[in-house]
Amino acid sequence: MNKVFTTSLAAITVSIVLAGNKANKPNLVLFLADDCSYYDLGPYGGKNVPTPTLDQFAAEGIKFTKGYQAAPMCSPTRHNLYTGCWPVKTGAYPNHTFAKDGTNSVVQHLKPAGYRVALIGKSHVNPESVFPFEYVPLTRSNDINFTAVDTFIASCTKNNTPFCLFVTSNQPHTPWDKGDPSKIDPDKLILPPFYVDTKLMRSELCKYYAEINYMDHEFKKVLDKIDEYNQRNNTVVVYLSEQGNSLPFAKWTCYDVGVHSAYMVRWPGMVKPGSVSDAIVEYCDITPTFVDIAGVKPVSKMDGKSIVPVLLGKKQEHKQYTYSLQTTRGIHAGSDFYGIRSIADKKYRYIVNLTPNETFKNAATNNNTFTEWLSLASANEKAKSLAWKYQHRPAVELYDLENDMYCMKNLAEKAEYKAIIDKMDQALKSWMESCGDEGQATEMEALKHLAKNAGKED
Repeated sequence: MNKVFTTSLAAITVSIVLAGNKANKPNLVLFLADDCSYYDLGPYGGKNVPTPTLDQFAAEGIKFTKGYQAAPMCSPTRHNLYTGCWPVKTGAYPNHTFAKDGTNSVVQHLKPAGYRVALIGKSHVNPESVFPFEYVPLTRSNDINFTAVDTFIASCTKNNTPFCLFVTSNQPHTPWDKGDPSKIDPDKLILPPFYVDTKLMRSELCKYYAEINYMDHEFKKVLDKIDEYNQRNNTVVVYLSEQGNSLPFAKWTCYDVGVHSAYMVRWPGMVKPGSVSDAIVEYCDITPTFVDIAGVKPVSKMDGKSIVPVLLGKKQEHKQYTYSLQTTRGIHAGSDFYGIRSIADKKYRYIVNLTPNETFKNAATNNNTFTEWLSLASANEKAKSLAWKYQHRPAVELYDLENDMYCMKNLAEKAEYKAIIDKMDQALKSWMESCGDEGQATEMEALKHLAKNAGKED
């Protein structure tokens, strides 16, 4: 047996299961949606739009109910995903950012072991020296280039070369111009409690949901290609939904729906179909997991850790806490500075707003739905309350996620929660210190961490 397959239990198991594969290494595929609220998807209880591919996929693998990312924006999320390292450590913490020279990504970990590592779709990572993927961008219409997907899988299959493929959709990121909104009845939509129920809001949501359905079809095309080349049993597939949508209280925030992600894995013969786990897992765990499954030694240390023991049912827990941060400095229509840091366990989410006296702004506050809330505020108490809550935050917030998944009722001022706040605050500060995160000083340095192509993608 190849020595690399003695490095972990997962590697040993994989080598036995895949003994008939000449390359003796499983393929790795990850599909990433874009600005998609996890709770809108069928496997996570969504009722407003059909997601048949995702429903079937959940039945074939494991669904994590507590999957998280380190930042509620595209660029730092993707840097975190591909490097397995915390955003401030790599310098990639604002949007439109880049990782420090010398940072290693999944490419450096897997390519020396014989893997072809490709990214087809939206990139939003820099520099190329850190992320030397075989890269094919989105088409001019912002669609996935499925011809490239076919060519890549076909070539790897023909040459018996193990591959790691990231397929990154632009859906359901704005503009919501994909799919057919007419198939969704606005009057039957179930709205979360942080939306003001108006005709405009329902109309916009129909466009958003239509694009979720479109994304579901994209994912099906990827899975079909894996089957077409008879690679299903030799391929680990991961689905992630990325941060929540670009309406208020999701993307650009550290409320739970801003950093909570759909997180599902299919691994034929290894993961029990239809299984569900409430283990806390994060995006930074993906690259260490892929390296572990491939049975290779990482070329450098990562902050994430492999979730293989959980996938195989060897462990029920993975992490005690999940951490996240938000930096508005440098984003489209953002506050000049408004930094947020957050920590959560299975029960509570604790949030620290570094500059609570500032007004929180981003693209969502320029959106026509939010401006409608402002216009309604004088006569509509809910519109007034939600608009104020979104833009004006206290210094600290605490939410009971078991009873308040949308983070609507702040418990921070209640004396009975002081011990919980103190414990989580200490853990959060320890994490920040380990990352070199100096809070407001780090926020003010954000502009130095913007890539030259800032503004080309959101």
